[in-house]
Amino acid sequence: MTQITQQEQANTDETSQQYLTFIMASEEYGVDILSVQEIRGWEATTIIPNSPSHVKGVINLRGTIVPIIDLRQRFGIETLEYGATTVVIVVKVAISSDHKIIGIVVDAVSDVFSVNNTDVRSAPDFGDDTDLGFIKGLTNAQEKMVILLDINKLLGSEILPEASQLSNLINNIDAQQPKAVNE
Repeated sequence: MTQITQQEQANTDETSQQYLTFIMASEEYGVDILSVQEIRGWEATTIIPNSPSHVKGVINLRGTIVPIIDLRQRFGIETLEYGATTVVIVVKVAISSDHKIIGIVVDAVSDVFSVNNTDVRSAPDFGDDTDLGFIKGLTNAQEKMVILLDINKLLGSEILPEASQLSNLINNIDAQQPKAVNE
């Protein structure tokens, strides 16, 4: 039986990463598992006026207001009606020197893979007109190509209001709603 020393384990940890993979439009994508806070089923959101079309709204997650972004729309992929397998992956995103919690809507969660850093290939260069800076790279996992996303570069540039601004906005919207009258 082979024993792995602590140094060998540390070297292994540095040369590989775990990714949560998910499906969108028959393609598989992966995000660093350490950025994932939780996985939730789709639920209705509170719509924020004048937000981009890929921002579906916000949810209240145990007292935290979380913006929900549809990655299909963010990527320009044809939208689908949300169904039983539609999930929201709640991720922690580094924005400047701060962190924000953001939910991303995807078709379905697939698997968790450990990927050796040496197995990650660079994204192809499509010229200056195409920004692929949010793609960490491409890798093969169980006979399929997986696009590894840098969630901080993908969502870190989102222009989203602060949580306190969202809370105030939601409270104002709720206050303006007509009250139901019991008959």
